[in-house]
Amino acid sequence: MSVTHKIAALACAACIFGGGAAARDSTALPGRAANAPVVRATLAPDSLMIGDRFRVRVEVDKDIVQQVDFPTYQGQKMTDKIEVLGETAVDTLRRDGRRMTLVKEYVMTSFDEGYYNLGPFPVLYADKNIIDTLWSGDSLRMTVATFEIDTTTQQIFDIKPPFDAPLRFGEVSGYMAGGLLLGLLAVGIFYFVRRKRQGQPLLGKVRPELPGHIVAIMELEKLHTQKLWQSNRHKQYYTRLTDILREYLESRFGIAAPEMTSDEILAQVQKLSLAERPSAQLRELLRQADLVKFAKLVPDAEENERAYSNAFYFVEETKPEASPAPVEPLATDNTSSDENKDA
Repeated sequence: MSVTHKIAALACAACIFGGGAAARDSTALPGRAANAPVVRATLAPDSLMIGDRFRVRVEVDKDIVQQVDFPTYQGQKMTDKIEVLGETAVDTLRRDGRRMTLVKEYVMTSFDEGYYNLGPFPVLYADKNIIDTLWSGDSLRMTVATFEIDTTTQQIFDIKPPFDAPLRFGEVSGYMAGGLLLGLLAVGIFYFVRRKRQGQPLLGKVRPELPGHIVAIMELEKLHTQKLWQSNRHKQYYTRLTDILREYLESRFGIAAPEMTSDEILAQVQKLSLAERPSAQLRELLRQADLVKFAKLVPDAEENERAYSNAFYFVEETKPEASPAPVEPLATDNTSSDENKDA
């Protein structure tokens, strides 16, 4: 049997037989040394109602070299009718030279009324090769009372059924709002997925695709308002001018002009059997653009305006016949031309 189990057995024996045994002080036992540890135990409160808690406080005065051990109750019960709810760690209450006082408390309760004589409290004591049990000098006694019920004056009623409370809008409004939001979210996701699969913009109406010649004219007018060559950005001006024509050729005739060189474009255009004038306009523009982009040519104002006119009239003269009549290109910025000529 382990030391813990032995202490528990001793404690139970004290509880069971303590009522008939006389209280014994550990210092008064025969053969016990005068300096043996002294055990004191108190119980508070000694009168309580059923289910209330009470504390058992145990103090041991001993020499610093003497070994003692406090009981640990198995199954959290001191007896069949007294339950141990918890216990504190062993602590040092005081110390005077070689003498010291250890203290430990137990929290207990009982759910059975009656008078209980717990007897003296046991503590295990080890002295050299001898293991013995020390007992507190006083027996622990307490009274557990219960509530009295006068059945002659108290009437017993059946348990009432649950109260039928009306359902209020505030109790379900949150669920309704959450369901509505989830429904709207599901519809929105379905809408966006459907529009994306159909290749339509997620928001707004489907914008009709403009014909290639209209897009080219719009881009040429936009380029004219940027005044690139007037700011001595000739390379950017001719690069954008030829890019507009390349995109137009791809849209209008299916020629992959954006990936072709100028000679490859002219070879493909020659197969289209276009009139001599637009073909010459395109040839002159591409040659002029190559000189600006690769030979660092700086054309004068008249050449820059003629390049713009060639691009404009090439688009107008090669657009589909069902298109409206040609329109005149934007007016030349005479002031800028004169300034460049003077320069």
